[in-house]
Amino acid sequence: MSWLVVLLILYVIWDVNYFIRCVFTVFAGRLFQSKRKVTDTTTIYGLCTSQDVDIFIRHMNNARYVRELDFARFHFYALTGLYEKIRGRKGGAVQGASSVRYRRTIPIFHPYKITTKLVWWDEKAIYLEQQFITLADGFVRAVAMSKQNITNCNVLDVLKSYPETTKRPEKPEELKLWLDAIEVSSQKLRKDK
Repeated sequence: MSWLVVLLILYVIWDVNYFIRCVFTVFAGRLFQSKRKVTDTTTIYGLCTSQDVDIFIRHMNNARYVRELDFARFHFYALTGLYEKIRGRKGGAVQGASSVRYRRTIPIFHPYKITTKLVWWDEKAIYLEQQFITLADGFVRAVAMSKQNITNCNVLDVLKSYPETTKRPEKPEELKLWLDAIEVSSQKLRKDK
């Protein structure tokens, strides 16, 4: 009986499902999928359930998109081995910024996939593009840009161990504009001090 109480308390004060899903996503990827190049696109699958919907119980809540993006990033790191290389240099990865453009809702009980692709990098960060695509129609429901700040190590040095990154791609136009907007915001906040 005491284990049931402990479990209930954990579920009330801690998001146990989040941590279970993180572990499942990483280990399932490592066990059942082959390693990927860091420049490859990785894919995870999901289903919009009653736990994901908004107050109208018709489609996925905006906050759930961001949560699902976490799992897709963890999966990307696991399949490419990138996080292990960062940790091997005593570094870490934290979300520096993200932007989600919602194009069309994901209805309840509809399956979807999230693709994750490294689109660019600099000395301090990697930049990922992630897409929510419904399986029934192949429609891109949402697109996210993510800036992953890499701490305590140089990204260029880490990526040298991947032969496919010897030539950095052109910075995508939407990424340039997004980074400019982030810089404008940063400048404004510095002026307010």
